[in-house]
Amino acid sequence: MSSHAVINSNSLGKGQQPQVSVDNAGTVRIVFGSDDQVFCATSKDHGRTFSKPVLVAKVPGMHLGMSRGPQLTSSARYSVITAMDKAGDIHWFKLDHTTDRWQAMGVVNDLKESAPEGLMSIAADKSDNFYAVWLDTRTGKHNQIYFSSLKAAQKNWSKNVLAYQSPDQHVCECCRPTIAVQGPVVAIMFRNWLNGSRDLYVTRSSNQGKTFAGAEKLGLDTWKLNGCPMDGGGLFINASNTIQTTWQRKGMIYYCQPGQPEVFVSNGRNCAMAGSGATSVITYQENDTLKVFSLKNKITQLVGNGTFLRSAILTNGKVVCAWEQDNSIKFKSI
Repeated sequence: MSSHAVINSNSLGKGQQPQVSVDNAGTVRIVFGSDDQVFCATSKDHGRTFSKPVLVAKVPGMHLGMSRGPQLTSSARYSVITAMDKAGDIHWFKLDHTTDRWQAMGVVNDLKESAPEGLMSIAADKSDNFYAVWLDTRTGKHNQIYFSSLKAAQKNWSKNVLAYQSPDQHVCECCRPTIAVQGPVVAIMFRNWLNGSRDLYVTRSSNQGKTFAGAEKLGLDTWKLNGCPMDGGGLFINASNTIQTTWQRKGMIYYCQPGQPEVFVSNGRNCAMAGSGATSVITYQENDTLKVFSLKNKITQLVGNGTFLRSAILTNGKVVCAWEQDNSIKFKSI
């Protein structure tokens, strides 16, 4: 399905939970959900204008809201969207960039209805390898961290593997795990649940997810919390294979590299991260004000008002932003 009509405002229409990707050619895509429908809009001019969103799929009972919603990532020849239903299945769709057509491909999880929580993340390298992480209940009937990968030439995701199992029954049940890739290095960040603390951990692989090292706690402090903050944070691996993370603790946003102390960024929540090469930014909201913080020059830019700000960095250094405002999806290039 494709559309060449151009949006004349900065609104893509009714929707929730946008995600942004940039493929190798610099084409920007924004995916979002509206009720049980998945839409995708495309920009060929560095995010200045977008096509009218096309209907990718209808997913009955689709999870949407609170970091639950369609996920998107792009590579050289393909883009992939995942969408989770409330029964616990992860549906996925593939776009061939040469045909500009979305195709329903089946499900990611190889055990039916194993992912009822609806929280996951996907990533792609530059060579059409795709990676997924999600909360899965097949082990001990509690949420643990599961992983799978896909080569573009294949039609099925790899055998699902347990990337991390909490020794304290389960990981944090309502925080979205995040995945990032740079070459053969794959990193997964998730909020754990250990001895009453809900801290962020990272596990990494140096061989495209074939094996993962033991999980490492991020930051020096801890968050004792009898509840779920529903805030999973953001993750990026830069060109020198440095893992960069952002996350919220007690209403404060931090930046952290594994093995180093956390660095306070701002008060806020709903933080995420975007990067390209050596450049990375943190997006977050402070009350209903949306902001982008540059890790390179330590400058904060205001984006607008709303919630759930997500972004991507283009080859020209611009940051394309998408967010929710008044039940609509807004976009802006800064």
